[in-house]
Amino acid sequence: MLRLPGLIDPHVHMREPGATHKEDWMSGTAAALAGGFTMVLAMPNTMPPVCDAETLSLALNLAGQKAHCDYAQFVGAGEENAALLPALVSRAAGLKLYLDQTYGPLRLTDQTVWRRHFECWPNDKLLCIHAEGETLAAALKLAEEMKRPIHFCHVSQKDEILLIRAAKERGAAVTVEVTPHHLFLTETDIPAIGSGRSEVRPRLASLADQQALWDNLEAIDCFASDHAPHTLAEKDGLTPPPGFPGLETALPLYLSAIESGYLTLDQLIARCHTNPKLIFNLPDQPETWVEVDENAVWRIRGADLHSRAGWTPFEGRQVQGRVTRVVLRGREVFNDDQIMCAPGSGRDVRAIIH
Repeated sequence: MLRLPGLIDPHVHMREPGATHKEDWMSGTAAALAGGFTMVLAMPNTMPPVCDAETLSLALNLAGQKAHCDYAQFVGAGEENAALLPALVSRAAGLKLYLDQTYGPLRLTDQTVWRRHFECWPNDKLLCIHAEGETLAAALKLAEEMKRPIHFCHVSQKDEILLIRAAKERGAAVTVEVTPHHLFLTETDIPAIGSGRSEVRPRLASLADQQALWDNLEAIDCFASDHAPHTLAEKDGLTPPPGFPGLETALPLYLSAIESGYLTLDQLIARCHTNPKLIFNLPDQPETWVEVDENAVWRIRGADLHSRAGWTPFEGRQVQGRVTRVVLRGREVFNDDQIMCAPGSGRDVRAIIH
């Protein structure tokens, strides 16, 4: 039996408030525990988006009532709220800027707005960015010019990771995360997954892009699932929304990569525990661990997942390693595929710190 520290996923979408038919804090954090994650950081592109004190309080109250694991909530950058958000810094996981196409209404295209957020958000607090291609290059240039630490979410392309690696080598204060679906799927998998079900942002990339991520693993600070559940009816509809469920499939995919020689256990722990804890300034979780049957070989089935989505782009994939038990702050919270704690057992980690 392999024992891991409680894993941290710094990029999830709980879909609450506003879209609980896809997921809510209860089902999403159940999925987290089943996947070995004892802490999750939730993104703000909900309905309504979390972009002011009122909506942040709404999201945190819902999480406080329902979450099975520990959590924090990001706030979202909008056209007009740059000056208002610093008042929320002690309550938020960080600030998220959406600079490219995404799910929800928070996309920012005006670089003067980017600059206002870069200026207003405290320089010692985390600012996360969804940006792709030329937009990523522009955001990185602005951040370097302003000496502003930034974190890039779900980088997926060769040019992007090489650009970030070069910036790191220059001494830029930049960190980066990569998703399991960009590490383990490419555009060649789209026919098998289905065109609607394979919709995700950033899109599934080429084999060369995927290889570049593995080749530059030392430049990748975190792994993050970007757990973004939608129903199968939505994914199979005329306008399929982008996003995959991912909390329950991430760890077995990483463990299978260890078995195949692509990854080491130390690299996994660094990217799923140590580095996220440092980058996002997260508190310790004492007496917390995850037990994994590292010899268990099984096939991923969407119908077996705790996520309300009930499907996965990894349907039928054989993986090695299954979470059998999770202990959070000395209490057994998951055992043999069963959630052992009540909704609301999770803690707001920003409240713990402050």
